[in-house]
Amino acid sequence: MANFSILLAPSEKSQEGGNPFVPDMFDYRTPNTFNYFNELNIERRKVIGAVQESIEAGDRLEALFATQGEDLERVTRINQEIYDAPLMAALDRFSPGVMYEAMDFQGLPTGAQRRLLENGVILSGFFGLLRPDDLVPDHRLPMESNVPGVGALTDFWRPVLSPVLNRTIQGAFVWNMLPDSHLAAWEDDHGYAQCVRVRFYDEKNGARQATRSDMAPITGKLVNFIVREAVDNLEALLEWKHPDGYAYDADASTENEATKEIEIAFVKRA
Repeated sequence: MANFSILLAPSEKSQEGGNPFVPDMFDYRTPNTFNYFNELNIERRKVIGAVQESIEAGDRLEALFATQGEDLERVTRINQEIYDAPLMAALDRFSPGVMYEAMDFQGLPTGAQRRLLENGVILSGFFGLLRPDDLVPDHRLPMESNVPGVGALTDFWRPVLSPVLNRTIQGAFVWNMLPDSHLAAWEDDHGYAQCVRVRFYDEKNGARQATRSDMAPITGKLVNFIVREAVDNLEALLEWKHPDGYAYDADASTENEATKEIEIAFVKRA
């Protein structure tokens, strides 16, 4: 059986609505929660409380939520209503996001869907850690935020999130799809088997440069492949070509044997 984990960031876009009749036992807001990472509930409530106090005070909300105008009005409203909002699986909640859309969860075979739900871990500014099928309300809070009364979310989450995440991925082959902003919330103890980060490059006439396209859809298609094929080693990439034309370049990939971190290159040649 494949032993891998995929670390993901949430989407900035979210699906509205949810199920208003979800039992409290599945709710992160109560002591009897069924949420996978319920040991983080105390910290989650601290963040929610601090955010809602900032909303009441009208305290630099554009900077806090990294948005403005009509979207700021919506984000402010949904963050105010978190405790009364209907719930939805995180994967469905983030489905309008480009990366999640490219994963094409609905188009995956049943086994691949199960692997994504069981092996995916989402690092969240509001909730710390989520499984893709954890039930969450509509919300928005970038991990880069500095919340009055809590401080920088990366600093707030690091000491409580890190032990839980390290324990979760212990001994696994880890696909690290996190942006740098989310990596700052994790103190990595390198207890995994290996941890892979992926870089995408465009090459023309022998000259190679980092891809300037939006990484989200490119990354989502790679996640689709990983869960379809239960990829827990790099050999599986040798014969696969990314739908957008990128191919794994083993010679351009690097490994730090001490930390067990690997950076691999996918290259699209013109």
